[in-house]
Amino acid sequence: MVITGIHIASYGNDFENLKKEYKLIDLLEEINKINGIKRIRLGSIEPLLITEEFIERLSKLEKICEHFHLSLQSGNDDTLKRMNRRYTTAQFKEITKKLRKAFPNVNLTTDIIVGFPGETEEEFNKTYKFLQEIKFYKMHIFQYSPRKGTRAANMPNQVPSNVKEKRSKILIDLSDNNEEFYNKQYIGKKVEVLWEEEKNGISKGHTSNYILVESNEKRIENTLETVEIKSADKHYITM
Repeated sequence: MVITGIHIASYGNDFENLKKEYKLIDLLEEINKINGIKRIRLGSIEPLLITEEFIERLSKLEKICEHFHLSLQSGNDDTLKRMNRRYTTAQFKEITKKLRKAFPNVNLTTDIIVGFPGETEEEFNKTYKFLQEIKFYKMHIFQYSPRKGTRAANMPNQVPSNVKEKRSKILIDLSDNNEEFYNKQYIGKKVEVLWEEEKNGISKGHTSNYILVESNEKRIENTLETVEIKSADKHYITM
């Protein structure tokens, strides 16, 4: 089961006439009790949802997947302010530390926007260094694109397309290198795979911490299977 939505961290905020507060973690605890559900994966979540209490309660749920997609957007505080983000890089870094302590096999993924209005070369370099430090398993890189009617579209110092393209490529390369590094750590290890689809004779599925597994042999879709990993590629591992 995947819990997803535009802002899942706000779950329960619009509930009325409840005797007590009911939040996302309460829902997850209830889902964890349901027979037949083997995995619970969270969609993109706001970093500030990840409090110590949330992590403590979440870590007790055996069905929670050890993969969290945290929306970062930039690794530079000045850029985050212009984006109107409510967190700092220091807060974000602390959250990743707590997650990695609570979930030993956790993989963290994120979204990054390059070329947001006003992003200087120095700001981009700070973002790059921060991303090197956090070492996400995978990063989804987007080039900023103006939207009519938004505040950012009217901001000064719009970044030229060729600069955005260059910065995007740099971060994609970093993401690919991280993914390959993490994947290679699984060679010779056994992992549990949820087989999801077959395409062109290749069966594909994911581990609990969201590593893509491929097999040249037909596997049964929607089943869990423990397999030994023989090799690793940039974007997947194979049995």
